[in-house]
Amino acid sequence: MKRLNHEQLAELARTKFEESADLAREFIDQNADFIAELVQLLVKRFSSGHKLFLFGNGGSAADAQHIAAEFVNRLSMEHPALPAIALTTDTSVLTSIANDRSFAEVFSRQLEALGQEGDVVWGISTSGTSENVLRAFSVAGAKNLTTVFSAGEGGKHADVDFLFAAPHRYSARIQEVHIILAHTVCELVELIMFGGENV
Repeated sequence: MKRLNHEQLAELARTKFEESADLAREFIDQNADFIAELVQLLVKRFSSGHKLFLFGNGGSAADAQHIAAEFVNRLSMEHPALPAIALTTDTSVLTSIANDRSFAEVFSRQLEALGQEGDVVWGISTSGTSENVLRAFSVAGAKNLTTVFSAGEGGKHADVDFLFAAPHRYSARIQEVHIILAHTVCELVELIMFGGENV
């Protein structure tokens, strides 16, 4: 067991927060314009009756559900529910696909069934290489769905419409950027769609 005194623990905690903040600043410097484009696209698609599908594995699955809840319910203001669906929540669908076909198809099969032209899909993978996420993008492309990818450095070469690759290799730091990105997008969509005439 590693022995650390109070001062050492406090300094390590400060280092972790500063590392996360530095990464967030680097990320927004690289991606502010793309975030604005994504927000404008989501506003247009939601206003036209299209849906947002979200998916990922492990912590990214939790993020997909978290983000869907913010759109359907609310983040920063009351508003009519927006159609966001996490493809990580139906255990019967997920386990039947994984058992009868392949775990690599758990998201792509659902998009094959549910996705319609004009919908948006948002995959999340800290590695950027999750096979089931990448397969879902292939199906989305074939169905003319807009693709958004929150990834780590491994996702730099993914064939998607919007790529947000956090420039880091440690999953915790990458996930922190992913949730800041998602909250920002959701908050700005709410602001434009429901924030009143002075937006």
